[in-house]
Amino acid sequence: MDPPRQCPSPSSSRPISPRTPSCEMLGYVGIEAVLDQMKIKAMKMGFEFNIMVVGQSGLGKSTMVNTLFKSKMWKTTPPGLALGPIPQTLQLHSVTHVIEEKGVKLKLTVTDTPGFGDQINNDKCWDPILGYINGQYEQYLQEEILITRQRHIPDTRVHCCVYFVAPTGHSLRPLDIEFLQRLCRTVNVVPVIARADSLTVEEREDFRRRIQHNLRTHSIDVYPQECFDEDINDKILNCKIRDRIPFAVVGADREHLVNGKYVLGRKTKWGIVEVENMKHCEFPLLRDLLIRSHLQDLKDITHNVHYENYRVCRLNESHMLPRGPGWVNLDPAPANSPANSPANSPAIPGPSKVCRWAQDTPSEEY
Repeated sequence: MDPPRQCPSPSSSRPISPRTPSCEMLGYVGIEAVLDQMKIKAMKMGFEFNIMVVGQSGLGKSTMVNTLFKSKMWKTTPPGLALGPIPQTLQLHSVTHVIEEKGVKLKLTVTDTPGFGDQINNDKCWDPILGYINGQYEQYLQEEILITRQRHIPDTRVHCCVYFVAPTGHSLRPLDIEFLQRLCRTVNVVPVIARADSLTVEEREDFRRRIQHNLRTHSIDVYPQECFDEDINDKILNCKIRDRIPFAVVGADREHLVNGKYVLGRKTKWGIVEVENMKHCEFPLLRDLLIRSHLQDLKDITHNVHYENYRVCRLNESHMLPRGPGWVNLDPAPANSPANSPANSPAIPGPSKVCRWAQDTPSEEY
């Protein structure tokens, strides 16, 4: 198998050749109207965004999701788990809602992972999570390779995984390191320090430096990946984000009266922790990253890097299929397939060594 070919950017199309001369226009043509056409079409179709939250129970994952989108996306306790013993195995729960703001519709799917890391024996507790992520890639691939396929393939792939780190004040646990090493090769990972109001400002900064050291030491490449910075402006913005990761966040879904206005926050004996106040926590940085500045980039990297990585692996497994229409009869990924077991397969390259554009790859490779 030839090594994957590199591409300048996961979110840009084929660049214009520098030899192409510019043409001086003699008058107004109306090319700028293309932007309005794209906006109208996008507004009609709406947008999809799928996010996964991972972490131990009691770290405020459900509350954080409600705070992030300012809506009751999820109850504090998932249905069926309010009463009774803690489940013995990790369970995944997904909920989908359509959120509309100023005419823009967002189909949001949130996947929670109650039970992760809560057992005495957490050996391979990440398998259901990685299996779910790869399962969504497989589902998209099976739709994509059909001869007669849908005009718009439903996108259930996980675009971002927010990983909640317990505020211990020490460093990442071995479980965190083992899981993040596998997770960052499959999906965009954004680590956060949960319940940051339990740490002082000095403890929080020291904890952040220790986590950043753990990430560098163990080659854990979290989002935004440095190798995907497109230009100098992106590099400047992303460098500022990387310096603050993991974000120290606090979630709250109740409003309290502060200085004559209602704000989201947590009420304590010592006062109110305002979640949107940068002096109290870094929730605004997380919100801006996931929604206001990098949402489309998260989707682009998911499609052009992580999904492409999975797709190449699966198509290479089926290289014995005959050419022509027969090749679309791609068998579902077996349970022991490397595509379904990224943790056990060194053949799947990391994001920096992935073939991202199918049109740049010769058809003979398939």
